Amino acid sequence: MFTGIVEEVGHVEQLIKGAKSAKLRIRAKTVLEGTRIGDSICTSGVCLTVTRLDGNCFEADVMGETIRRSNLGNLIPGSAVNLERAMQLNGRFGGHVVSGHIDGTGKITSVSREDQAVWITVSADPQMLRYIVEKGSVAVDGVSLTVAAAESSAFKVSVIPHTGKETTLLCHKAGDILNLECDIIGKYVEKLFGNPEKGTNPEQSGRPQQLSEVFLRENGF
Repeated sequence: MFTGIVEEVGHVEQLIKGAKSAKLRIRAKTVLEGTRIGDSICTSGVCLTVTRLDGNCFEADVMGETIRRSNLGNLIPGSAVNLERAMQLNGRFGGHVVSGHIDGTGKITSVSREDQAVWITVSADPQMLRYIVEKGSVAVDGVSLTVAAAESSAFKVSVIPHTGKETTLLCHKAGDILNLECDIIGKYVEKLFGNPEKGTNPEQSGRPQQLSEVFLRENGF
């Protein structure tokens, strides 16, 4: 589990592609401190398991499912990636709950500056946008961001100078593809209460169609 607070920007040393999967080698420094083989490192929003440590690099296997759902397959030697180690329970939780299991990708449609902040508009599939709400949280290439506006076909975020400096977000331009992970809470709520559009029927399962004060009181809330 991660927080979406990027620890450093690493760089791809090598990407070896197989028939459907790949092996990724990344040069880093901070995230290697205390890291052991088998640990998880969030790499531009994707949770990867460290399979080898070699000096100032780590290696990880990238499954076919990850290649299909993310932008990792587009990386080349020299590409910059956002890196974060799994969170520790004895530290401050500065972002939001990020699993590293991305929902899919979005495309930057525009980048504009407003004084010190930079606005980024990202288009995405409606199935992902249903979970993105104004003033809610979203992980973009592994960066925890607040949704400034949510529209029918896109959402907007405003990147402050510190975030721009410490991540890869401002290296992107219109047309670039970003990894997206929606806030997991909304997905669990939808599953529990049923959603006909997702193939679940609350009437058949005995679950209520909507929350109410009566329901919450009857269930101990």
